[in-house]
Amino acid sequence: MRAIRSGGPRLAIVLAWAICLISALGFPSAASAQGDQPGLLVQFADWGTYFAAPGGKKVCFALSRPTTSKTEPVGRKRDQPYLFISNRPAENVRNEVSLIIGYPFKPSSDATAEIGTVKFVLQTQNDGAWFRSATEETRFIEAMRKGADVTVKGTSGRGTATTDQFSLKGLSQALDRADRECK
Repeated sequence: MRAIRSGGPRLAIVLAWAICLISALGFPSAASAQGDQPGLLVQFADWGTYFAAPGGKKVCFALSRPTTSKTEPVGRKRDQPYLFISNRPAENVRNEVSLIIGYPFKPSSDATAEIGTVKFVLQTQNDGAWFRSATEETRFIEAMRKGADVTVKGTSGRGTATTDQFSLKGLSQALDRADRECK
């Protein structure tokens, strides 16, 4: 179930969390997070499970960085991309997939994610991408749990094409822990 599905408020939440987690990733791992800032609970291979309680409301997510990144033209700079899957029980949100790509996407463009031969389309706005429907999101997570990696492609507002590959090693364990922490 989703309290927020697309655009406006959802994007604001994703971007706010992205800022928090990016700043939090600069700190050493912690057994648990205190307060508003996310803290790493545990790392499972290439995926970490994070927890925070802004305003007393639990938020848990599994997060990973790409194992490889390519830009075309070669050498274009951008911020660190992240793929994460969030649970926010107070908003009745479970397994919400979000991507922070590290640059503003080309307006009115989509990003793609491929797991094996299966291709998914994500809507974009600013530097975020997510699924239009909970059904597609569920299919994507099921495919991620079975796959070895996911390849995400997008185009920046300046025309830079990017390809990021995320390993899926540790994803299932990270998601299971996030589910236990945020029931």
